[in-house]
Amino acid sequence: MAQSGPSILDVHTPSSSFAILYSDTEDSLETLFDKLSRKTVVEFNGRHVRSGWVKYEWNSTVWNLDDASDYAIFAWRLKSATGTTPNDGWPVLFVRNPDHPLPSPPEYQNPSFYVFRPKPSPPSPRLPATPESSSMASGKSRKRSKEPKAHDAMPKFKKEFEKFHNENGVRTIIGSIGPVNNVRMLLKSGYRHVYISRKFAIKNGFIPKDASPGHYGYSGIVNLGKWPITVGRTRTVHAVYLTEESHFDVVLGRSFVERRQVKFDAVDPTDVVCGDTGEKIDCELVILKDGKGQIVTVT
Repeated sequence: MAQSGPSILDVHTPSSSFAILYSDTEDSLETLFDKLSRKTVVEFNGRHVRSGWVKYEWNSTVWNLDDASDYAIFAWRLKSATGTTPNDGWPVLFVRNPDHPLPSPPEYQNPSFYVFRPKPSPPSPRLPATPESSSMASGKSRKRSKEPKAHDAMPKFKKEFEKFHNENGVRTIIGSIGPVNNVRMLLKSGYRHVYISRKFAIKNGFIPKDASPGHYGYSGIVNLGKWPITVGRTRTVHAVYLTEESHFDVVLGRSFVERRQVKFDAVDPTDVVCGDTGEKIDCELVILKDGKGQIVTVT
C-alpha cells in the first residue's frame, strides 16, 4: 500500500529510541542522515551520521543503508510496505557509531536495538507418536503394533552421534585474507590462533610452491607473519600460522574471536555478531563427511 504523505520511521540506537518523519518525494540519503544527526547530536557527541552507521530491518532481516544503491532499495521497500509496524513489513532504522564500543552492563542497553534483542526460546521438543496412541480405533492396527520390529544394526550411541552432528555442524563465514577474497573460513574459538592450510598457502603464494617436506611446518607450526583479515566491513590484522588442517583453507581461532569481540548465540548457532562494530555476520553451518558418508569431527 503506497503512502500518500510523510511516513513515521522508528529509530533505535544502542542507548535510545525515537521517531522521524520521512517523505519519499522530498527525502534523500543525505537528508535522512541529516535528520538522524540532529536527533543523535548528544549521544554521538555532535558527530554527523554517515555511511556505515545506519542499518534497517525489513522482513526480519537487518540490511545496510550505506550508499545510493542501498537507499534506492530502502525507498522501494517503503513504498511496497503493506503495514505500519515491523511485524507487518514496515522498516525500522538502527543507528550506531561503529568507532565506539557497544554499551555493556551496568550501562543501559536499548532492548529494541537489534544486537540487544532477547533471543527466542528454543521450541519444546515434540514427543514421537507411539503405535498405540495413533491406532486405538483399529484393532487390526493394534495387532500389527505388537509384531516384532526389524532389527536396527546401528548402535544407539552411533545414532545419537549422527543426530548431534547433523543438527549442529561447525560455523563458517566468508571473508578475505591478504589478497584472497571470498574465502570460506572456519570460526572456532577452540583454536588458539589464525591458521591457513598448506594447500591454500601454496596456491595463493603465502609459501613457495616448491616447499618440500621438512619445511614450512611439517615438523611444527610456523608463523607466516601478520596478514589483514576482512570479515563484514571491518579489517583487522592477525598473526597467521601454517597448519596441516585440510578441511578448511582458513581457521579463525580465539585470537580473532577476542579481537573482534565475537558473540555466539546458544540457541541459534548461525547468529554471530562482532561486538566491536555491532555487525551481524552471515554464518553457515557446515557438516563434514568423508568418502564413506561418515561424519568428520572438527575439534
